[in-house]
Amino acid sequence: MFDIVVTHTDFLVVNKHPNVSVHKDDGETMLLHEVGQQSGDTQLYLVHRLDKMTSGLLLIARNAAAASELSQAFAKRKIEKYYLAIGAKKPKKKQGLISGDMQRSRRASWKLVPTYDNPAITQFFSLPAEPGERLFLCKPHTGKTHQIRVALKSIGSPIVGDPIYLPTSQADRGYLHAFALRFSFQGTHFEFVCDPRNAPLLGEKWSSPMVSQGIDNWIKPWNILWPEIKAR
Repeated sequence: MFDIVVTHTDFLVVNKHPNVSVHKDDGETMLLHEVGQQSGDTQLYLVHRLDKMTSGLLLIARNAAAASELSQAFAKRKIEKYYLAIGAKKPKKKQGLISGDMQRSRRASWKLVPTYDNPAITQFFSLPAEPGERLFLCKPHTGKTHQIRVALKSIGSPIVGDPIYLPTSQADRGYLHAFALRFSFQGTHFEFVCDPRNAPLLGEKWSSPMVSQGIDNWIKPWNILWPEIKAR
């Protein structure tokens, strides 16, 4: 269900496994309760979320004061987040910016629309993966529901194994992974990376030769020269 990556006085960093709900879902036990059982905390606080499909780094506060500070840091976009994804098709562009408002679409899905009232903003780079697929490194600057999943579909490369945006895909999981976090907390700087190649249960595709080579290039994603986003 998860692995505790870091134990800090005020927070935990866990690697959430794919297909695990952050909230109680369909009779499943709430993730925070399970984490608390292992960490010894009677009260934990969720300060951001990952989709059920998404694996990787989840930051959890251990007290109310830390929860407030970290939640505000997420809201003010002071916490850098980086995701890995494997797209099922050649994208319309290999790198750049995807932005626009998101609207509800059919059933549980969302879509990107060409307005900018409250846009979802995602930067990305990509590299070749296995034949017919593409490896993406995504840096979301907002925190919208399904943001990266919708963004990649909008450029013609929906995520492999995504049950909502590519239901015809056959894979062992939906290939979206919360790869890295970087932030400052109470005057201390923190950097965390969760390499999906280190855990077979995170999906077999991460360890394929082309994908693994791409991940090596991005192992410290904050060192990449990300273009400055110009205000609209």
